[in-house]
Amino acid sequence: MSAFRFEKTVRFGDVDHAGIVYYPHFFHYFHVAFEELFGAGAYQRILDEQKIGFPAVHVECDFSRPLRYGDRALIDVSVVRLGDKSATFRYVVRTVDNEDVVCAQAKITCAVVDMQTFSAVSTPAALRRLFDSFKEVEAVVDV
Repeated sequence: MSAFRFEKTVRFGDVDHAGIVYYPHFFHYFHVAFEELFGAGAYQRILDEQKIGFPAVHVECDFSRPLRYGDRALIDVSVVRLGDKSATFRYVVRTVDNEDVVCAQAKITCAVVDMQTFSAVSTPAALRRLFDSFKEVEAVVDV
């Protein structure tokens, strides 16, 4: 399967005085796309009912083109690596107006943890199937 795609319009509060998205907001965009990957309301249910969480333990990001107020960002999420107790996700940001140009690309590794003890646990089978459905099959985007 291909990457999960999420669309986010850049809001006025996301841009800095230079008129471009202030870089920490990209990390918020990545997390919102991650939540949406699970489906409507499912992320909160996983946290609250299954008591499974996904804290980021490693992040790397390259920024190559700015996003501006009003841009419609496309954020593609794919799974680079799926371990027993962690997963690494790739986020590629483009705009609706120019899908050929990468604005930012990140890799974020998340541990899978029991929310009550914050100890690592094996990825539940249903979540493993979900993550497998977005496993990368294409070449990596060169920024």
